[in-house]
Amino acid sequence: MNTRNDGGSGEMLDTLVIGGGQAGLAMGHYLKRQGRKFLILDANPRIGDAWRQRWDTLRLFTPAKYDGLPGMRFPGDGLSFPTKDELADYLEAYAAVFDLPVRTGIRVERLWHEQGRYVAASDGRRWEAGTVVVATGSTQASKLPDFASGLAPSITQLHSSEYRNPGQLQNGAVLVVGLGNSGAEIALEVSRTHPTVVAGKPSGELPVRHGRAAARFVLPLVRFLGLHVLTLDTPFGRKAAPHVLAHANPLIRTKSKDLAAAGVEFVPRVTGVMDGKPLVAASPWMCPM
Repeated sequence: MNTRNDGGSGEMLDTLVIGGGQAGLAMGHYLKRQGRKFLILDANPRIGDAWRQRWDTLRLFTPAKYDGLPGMRFPGDGLSFPTKDELADYLEAYAAVFDLPVRTGIRVERLWHEQGRYVAASDGRRWEAGTVVVATGSTQASKLPDFASGLAPSITQLHSSEYRNPGQLQNGAVLVVGLGNSGAEIALEVSRTHPTVVAGKPSGELPVRHGRAAARFVLPLVRFLGLHVLTLDTPFGRKAAPHVLAHANPLIRTKSKDLAAAGVEFVPRVTGVMDGKPLVAASPWMCPM
């Protein structure tokens, strides 16, 4: 495997893969099997860093038996839920085992079509290919609510992508905005050291307790439905797709009752800012100053 921060070779590639995460590496595996001339570019300094940079206690929702990429099973107990660092190390090992041509530390700045080929550019370097696969995922750009810019400078603000552990936070109460899976897990962790309030409500919750029993008996059924029933290849899947896409993912591991048991307070969504503080429903919630 070559992860040097080198420039474009000037060669015409069959395929250029942008992004060296799970999708990009799996694509590389199949391209190598076909004998294609290809290259994988990743913006991070090290393969797997997109996972290493998440919060310290993050674990996958899927058990290890479903987390492997083509040609290489995920090591360890198949019913365990790997940590984010275990997944990152697995991705790095996967690229090494299959000797995939990954170039790290390269963030593609421009991509365009020119005279029957694609051209990618980064910091004065360029790569040309007949085909480009964009495998950067859908969560690379942080989304901040409009009211964030109006909060007082004395209030510490962290996007979930910047959060690592409660030690980053000021003393006093913490407001977690949004009750998706990331918000729920972070709120539960923070509640052990800080008074915690959550603004928002979940779109739904997994109806069973997440864990080894679910990994053994429930998730195989969910996986079967996702792969063979709820797809655009079946009439039922096509009918259900608009309803599924209209809702956010349900809470999987941390549920509303877990937060309530931990003493987390629930409030309506944030509607704006008043005097530098977030305005929740009709009254400003008092953030630490």
